[in-house]
Amino acid sequence: MMIGNENGFSAPPGSSGRGQSADDEEAVGQFSVPGDDDNAAESASVPDVPDALSGVSMELLEIKRSIEDGMRQSISQAGGVRAADAFSDGGNIQGVSIGLGEGASDSSSGEPGLPALTLYVAEPTSVDRAKAAIVGAMGVRAVASDKVPVNIVVTGVIDAQPHRFRLRPAPGGVSVGHFRITAGTIGCLAVGRSAPRNSRLMILSNNHVLANSNGGVFNDCIVQPGPIDGGRCPQDQVAVLERFVPINFSGGVNFVDCATGWAWPDRVRPELVYLSGGVPAYFRISNALVAPALGMLVGKSGRTTQLTQGRITGLGATINVNYGGGRIALFQDQIAITGVSGAFSAGGDSGSSIWTWNQQRNPVGLLFAGGGNITFANQMRRVVVALDINLYT
Repeated sequence: MMIGNENGFSAPPGSSGRGQSADDEEAVGQFSVPGDDDNAAESASVPDVPDALSGVSMELLEIKRSIEDGMRQSISQAGGVRAADAFSDGGNIQGVSIGLGEGASDSSSGEPGLPALTLYVAEPTSVDRAKAAIVGAMGVRAVASDKVPVNIVVTGVIDAQPHRFRLRPAPGGVSVGHFRITAGTIGCLAVGRSAPRNSRLMILSNNHVLANSNGGVFNDCIVQPGPIDGGRCPQDQVAVLERFVPINFSGGVNFVDCATGWAWPDRVRPELVYLSGGVPAYFRISNALVAPALGMLVGKSGRTTQLTQGRITGLGATINVNYGGGRIALFQDQIAITGVSGAFSAGGDSGSSIWTWNQQRNPVGLLFAGGGNITFANQMRRVVVALDINLYT
């Protein structure tokens, strides 16, 4: 299915886009140029969403909040730069969420199936040592109690996943990227909620995929496949950078890593892709967003690991995410996902849409980071509000 201009979508502008040749600018110069108000980067807004942790004890939630405060303070004091001894003591804690206990062991003190505090760590450690590190480094004494159930999950450093074929029109699930990055993934298509953006057909992905981790400007060239997979401007351009939510690297709280690229309507398509016997096969997801839930079975199609299945194992996750160059960003209210058979994602899958593994395929999250066998995603309900878009699926 090809989306054409007959559906009423406008084509992106061709003037002043970095990464485009003079010939390319002339070829697309017939399109209108957005007004000055479109050049401003957007700030994330926090939508009111139902609390998925309403059944968790207040004691456990208070401990989680105290650990989040400790993580935030450590980033603020370090100026967003990771020190050489960063993984000692409390620095070994890379994130925290509410998960489900796995039974008494060296890596879990929670009862199977009951809510437990899940700690994501860079280096292997025991429950007791992790608790001691939190008490010593963050002063959260309540966590030391034997009554506080804790899971230990080794993720290593949680990286913002920055990284094969060229496809036209381009579907969701394939390699894409800002002309100055390596590669990420097209999550799906979207349209703005108000004029003039409601006439723009856009691709949805991460800030660090489409906007070069805050380094991009409106009208920058976006290519499919991404540069590391051979994509070049202008011959492989499918969109221009349209909007992104800036990432705070100074200790402030982030909720989303997301951006939109204004696409030429005939160069993209609403289906997602996966390989079946080496041949591209297509499917659709819905545009009815749903809240994540512990144990929910989900899927994604991404540039590197293709079509995979996972299960949500953590909610309300607060994590420190490494963006390279010593830059660390704190994210809250994230979804943690574990692959059902092997890894759910790998580098280059960033930007993939995550949806329920059932007939409805309702969008749940936007994949943006991972470590070990754990994938982390923004809530899609936050993404659409922050970018002021509706999914076009």
